[in-house]
Amino acid sequence: MISHILDKSVTEIRTYIRDNMASIEEDRENCLKLLRMDRRKSVNSLADYLECEYLKREKEVNRVKVLYDHDLSFGKLVCGVDEVGRGPLAGPIVGAAVILKPDSTLLNLILGINDSKKLSKKRREELDLLIREKALSYAIYEMSNLDIDRLGISYCNHEVFRGSIRSLDVKPELVLSDGYKVKNYAGENISLIKGDTLSASIACASIIAKVHRDRLMENLSVYYPEYGFDHNSGYASQDHIEALKRNGATPVHRMSFIRNFIDQEKCMGKR
Repeated sequence: MISHILDKSVTEIRTYIRDNMASIEEDRENCLKLLRMDRRKSVNSLADYLECEYLKREKEVNRVKVLYDHDLSFGKLVCGVDEVGRGPLAGPIVGAAVILKPDSTLLNLILGINDSKKLSKKRREELDLLIREKALSYAIYEMSNLDIDRLGISYCNHEVFRGSIRSLDVKPELVLSDGYKVKNYAGENISLIKGDTLSASIACASIIAKVHRDRLMENLSVYYPEYGFDHNSGYASQDHIEALKRNGATPVHRMSFIRNFIDQEKCMGKR
């Protein structure tokens, strides 16, 4: 009900509507009626705004419900896995595993989940909190730049999947992975092309993995500010490459990745 805020300004009413869509929805028709009865035309127009917001919300609910129902269609306890950091020149590779509650009712849906690359930094961080709050189980697993140099990126890529699955406090019956199967995983595993746009659990894994790794790289930028880790996350941006050529490598660089960018003697001297 919005009757208690109708004496507020139009801006305050709009903000309240935006922030309380779920609770207002329970009395949707009466709220629309009250807005249209107000003597202020600007408040009357908020009824159209509210209807528009409901349509957008319903569209989003339907989109996300499809992602949840995809995972539920297997009839098993599903875990989604994804990784971030396969390609950067510095920092770890990070994998995440997420098991969502096996229910696609509105109460359990995490609206807004998607391929993490399609979301703003602020939205990813908001969703990261919601995923951790609403998931049945989640886990994050890292392998460092030293692991990558010693074992190779392919091995580490699959090990962060396996490690995140091992770290769950609930054992999944089926693992869904984005793009390719998890090597040497003993359980049942199905790979999905563009899985973070098809599977709710993979989309959630994509988000928490990226938020976790981005924060790690932001922290590293405090120690190595000239490399721009706070905005390039260790990827081969122009300013990162120029800093490498100018200053050499840091202890968090992947030596096996930077041979084409920097003199090796200078590189070794910085480690």
